[in-house]
Amino acid sequence: MMDLKKNQANNNSVDFNNLNEKHISIQLSLDGFSFCIINKTQKQVEKLEHFPFEDTLTGPEKLLKKIEEIFTKEKALQKRYGSVNITHVNQLSTLVPKSLFEEDRIRDYIKFSSKTYVNDYLVYDELENHDLINVYIPFVNVNNFFLERFGSFEYKHFSTVFVNTLLNTFKFSEHPHMFAHIGEKQFEIMVIAHDKLVFYNSFSYQSKEDFIYYILFTAEQLDLNPENFELILAGKIDTANDLYKIAYSYVRKVSLLENRSQFKFPSNIKEETKRKHFTLLNQYS
Repeated sequence: MMDLKKNQANNNSVDFNNLNEKHISIQLSLDGFSFCIINKTQKQVEKLEHFPFEDTLTGPEKLLKKIEEIFTKEKALQKRYGSVNITHVNQLSTLVPKSLFEEDRIRDYIKFSSKTYVNDYLVYDELENHDLINVYIPFVNVNNFFLERFGSFEYKHFSTVFVNTLLNTFKFSEHPHMFAHIGEKQFEIMVIAHDKLVFYNSFSYQSKEDFIYYILFTAEQLDLNPENFELILAGKIDTANDLYKIAYSYVRKVSLLENRSQFKFPSNIKEETKRKHFTLLNQYS
């Protein structure tokens, strides 16, 4: 069994005798695994941990094996909580206007943006307040594992949480906003303009030049002037990062996404950590 590295921030005061008052949020991808434990009564984040994978995994089978190793070693994951949320991070998703969505055509919506197979299991999330449907392929084998461990739970796609949270916060802004959520080897771009979502897509990148190319190309296609729109960065990013620096060289208004969580945090959880785990911390409300 391989050694597991983790980055953690917690207040070391999780009371496992009152688990009905606790919620656990989990986020998983081929790049890593994260979870946080929330005291629902006190609205307090009690534990936050992230297990980065040194090499991106090649498929759901290896992801399941890695998660099984993490569960074996991490005692906090061996408990039953009052509520459980799971978020799947992958590029196998597409947003569909609710007015155009037909459930019996669910496979048609995603086949143009992602390679699918006959046996793929497709599901969808509804963004109720924004008339959007998010069609995606979850990690089914991992869901089955969670079902054995936790019993019932809710799961969504990463982009559902990301888009819904930002739309709720920025929908009525007076000027266009572009958001970039940055991961290890991919990032997502979302644009809100004219009180609605006008763009969302995921891109792979290897360099800062790749990153700024997609930012500027998206702006050009949407007729957004880099002098006027605001670029807000989330995920694994800070002002010392090369991606931030190159963005600031080409876009006039660049900022980091602020934490607006309803929860209290241990003093050792920095703003950088909250920004990195933005979607994980917004799964539960």
